[in-house]
Amino acid sequence: MRFDDVCIPLNAAWSSPFVRWQGPAAEISSLDLAHQVTERGLADRGVEWRFDELVLGTTVPQLHSFYGVPTLAARLGLGTISGPLIAQACATSVACLHAAAASQNGSPMGARLVVTTDRTSNGPHVVYPSAVSSGGTPSSENWVLDSFDSDPNTGESMLFTAESVAKEGGFEKRQLDEVTLRRWQQYEQSLADDRAFQKRYMVPITAGSRRKPEEIASDWGIRPATEEGLASLKPVQPNGVVSYGAQTHPADGAAGFVVTTPAQAGEVGVDGPVARILSTAFARVEPARMPKAPVPAAKMALADAELSFKDIDLIKTHNPFAVNDLWFARETGCDLEAMNPYGCSLIYGHPQGPTGARGIIELMWALHDRGGGRGMFTGCAAGDTGAAAIVQVG
Repeated sequence: MRFDDVCIPLNAAWSSPFVRWQGPAAEISSLDLAHQVTERGLADRGVEWRFDELVLGTTVPQLHSFYGVPTLAARLGLGTISGPLIAQACATSVACLHAAAASQNGSPMGARLVVTTDRTSNGPHVVYPSAVSSGGTPSSENWVLDSFDSDPNTGESMLFTAESVAKEGGFEKRQLDEVTLRRWQQYEQSLADDRAFQKRYMVPITAGSRRKPEEIASDWGIRPATEEGLASLKPVQPNGVVSYGAQTHPADGAAGFVVTTPAQAGEVGVDGPVARILSTAFARVEPARMPKAPVPAAKMALADAELSFKDIDLIKTHNPFAVNDLWFARETGCDLEAMNPYGCSLIYGHPQGPTGARGIIELMWALHDRGGGRGMFTGCAAGDTGAAAIVQVG
């Protein structure tokens, strides 16, 4: 979908640190985390917005999440506004941006608040009653682990999709390790000068327990990548090429941003640059080939914006597997080394809902640092789906 006169002010976008699952954020409800991060994100920027809508993206149910949007709006003191609750696996952030931009499109005033949040730690175990089964025995699923392990359409795991695309692309373990090492080096750039890049958008969180609260200001549980360390890791599957080093880790986190118009951003006093939202798109590929999906999604977003890859200055990807970037570069001709300035989800983790939002925020700031330009965010999602968004910083 193409958009006109819709933007995200760079200083009205934020993300929590991402915390490796089963770490200090494991006991915080993702709705509580969303409240904490959004409240801090808005307060730190000191701007009085008039929101017409709240778009909430989350994929892992939490206690009382049935009432997600009204509850979060009330806790944030936003009056009687409401809006959609969106869950589209790893494409949730782009889906939320898509919904907010479509709602804002053509509306000269007001703004949409987008909040994305998830906790993969301690995922719920859901029981489904069944009176017709033998003895009334219910069926059940572990919401997080079972979703990772099996796509109901194919019966295959997400790891299987990565191995399948790696085999089809003829990629070797050495190539996956090289991509991972490069992404680690790019992530290190975001840590330079006492994390100057990250501090533009990252909101500290309070985690731990009531008796022993812990302030977390930076990503937690990141494992540095080295050439020797990656080479020493064996593939997870026999005769495979994907090791634990060349795939992301689940995480907990929250992120958000304001969708509005450039005129409205100036009227309420937001300082700094804005990123115009040019287009969003979604696509699917053949079964059990999830890492391929960002390619057709990117092409559809480009077509809607009437652009081509040569018009794109920077690319950020959600890449749960290093295979994703190898396939994307091979199919599009984009520079594998240049993709993902300042890191990506392969390195800092994947809390599902907010992963894409953080990627988009980092993309906008990276464009700003180079003096402006057009950027693309794209990534895969469960169900062999891809999502993409194109933005422009002037």
